[in-house]
Amino acid sequence: MANSATEAKSASKSKPERLPITVSKPTPYTFDLGHLLANDPNPLELSRSAPLNGPLKATARDGVQSILNQLLTTCQITSSQQGVLLSLPQPSTTLPRHKPLPTPKPPTKWELFARKKGIGKYNSRPGAALADKERRKKLVYDEESGEWVPRWGYKGKNKADDEWLVEVKEKDWKKEEDAAAKGSSIRGMSRTERKDRIKRNERKMRSNERNAKKSGGR
Repeated sequence: MANSATEAKSASKSKPERLPITVSKPTPYTFDLGHLLANDPNPLELSRSAPLNGPLKATARDGVQSILNQLLTTCQITSSQQGVLLSLPQPSTTLPRHKPLPTPKPPTKWELFARKKGIGKYNSRPGAALADKERRKKLVYDEESGEWVPRWGYKGKNKADDEWLVEVKEKDWKKEEDAAAKGSSIRGMSRTERKDRIKRNERKMRSNERNAKKSGGR
């Protein structure tokens, strides 16, 4: 009997004391439940001889308990498949920003020119917005560059810049070898061929004019 009484007494000593759920303060708390904030206007009473951890811990515990009491008694509680949900109200305390507000980007040279000339979205004529919408259909968003680019044509989306190696056709390769043997290049050869073609066309045109004059003279 003595052993059982001793064990019960030691178990009661090891069990933590249950603190009260209600919190009473001389001056009541003010709450901002949107931020889960409780303002305690009561002065913090500290003793110079006693350690600070005890009073600070008790004050923090009272604040948390008061927030929980306020949430459970004033906020809407719903049940779903994810569990019990509690809807918080809109915050009423304005918090300071850590960083300043982002400054608006200055207009580009094209935007300034378009605004001055009334081009695109700055055009106030009837049907201009529809024309600008049709023009935008020709553009596509490039995720790599983060810009709108044409679907085709110059700097178009259909032109892959990553294809840095392109196979040369055998016919063009032979032309390049022949041009290199003559001390030129395939570009130079094409320019020379174009000039020769223009000269042949001019000679044919002059010959046709002479033949027309002869036939007209007869």
